[in-house]
Amino acid sequence: MKLVRWGRADAERPGMLDAAGRVRDLSGAIPDIDGKALADDVLARIAAIDPATLPLVPADERLGPCVAGIGKIVCIGLNYRDHAREANLPQPKEPIVFLKPASAVTGPTDPIRIPPGARKVDWEVELGVVIGKTAINVAREDALSFVAGYCVVNDVSERAWQMERGGQWDKGKAADTFCPVGPWLVTRDEIPDPQRLAMWLEVDGVRRQNGTSADMIFGVAELVAYVSGFMSLRPGDIIATGTPAGVGMGCQPPVFLRAGQSLRLGVEGLGVQHSPVRAAE
Repeated sequence: MKLVRWGRADAERPGMLDAAGRVRDLSGAIPDIDGKALADDVLARIAAIDPATLPLVPADERLGPCVAGIGKIVCIGLNYRDHAREANLPQPKEPIVFLKPASAVTGPTDPIRIPPGARKVDWEVELGVVIGKTAINVAREDALSFVAGYCVVNDVSERAWQMERGGQWDKGKAADTFCPVGPWLVTRDEIPDPQRLAMWLEVDGVRRQNGTSADMIFGVAELVAYVSGFMSLRPGDIIATGTPAGVGMGCQPPVFLRAGQSLRLGVEGLGVQHSPVRAAE
């Protein structure tokens, strides 16, 4: 099942895709695609609805972030072997964890805005893991049962602020629009093995990233279990699981985003983002 949120920013309504890939309006069945809607019993109730019985949403409607009311985005750094190699850094012995604020979240076709003073804005296509029920100190073998589904995340990063301004990585990860999420939340029953998903990213039509979640150092189940030992994971929280090689920082010489460019990126089975790059207003 593929769930979406559609409509203008901050007023999105819930929807689902039908067999033809068209958006159907779910607002008569649930208020939103939020933490409450991600419980197993609610998802089962939604799955029982025949999409053909729901109103058709106009094809030109904007898609917003596929999850509402995200509490936190937990990010994992250097979690792909090829990315660690391109960064010339050793593979971590434990997951590197940092946070992106919910204020960074934006829709999958909304502009990424380069903030004033930013000069090294970079891209990172990632598999997002959407939590469906509260996870605290869960065992690895049980971890995937706490997952509602998966989505595409772009962990946009300002490398100078991340690497050259001291302190934690969060400064380079936190700007408004630095976390496009969606287009779809795909429920876990459609993704039986999250470690076998191709992912890619293009800048102005040039392929920059071309990887697979099989290259993760720490897999999804291990990450859910690990993070839940340090903080509670709540319904609607997202774990961004790291990015493969091909980021701008890893190019020789490095290449960073400029206003007027565009990004296109996706993860197998989870849809495609199209993000124009703009200067901050």
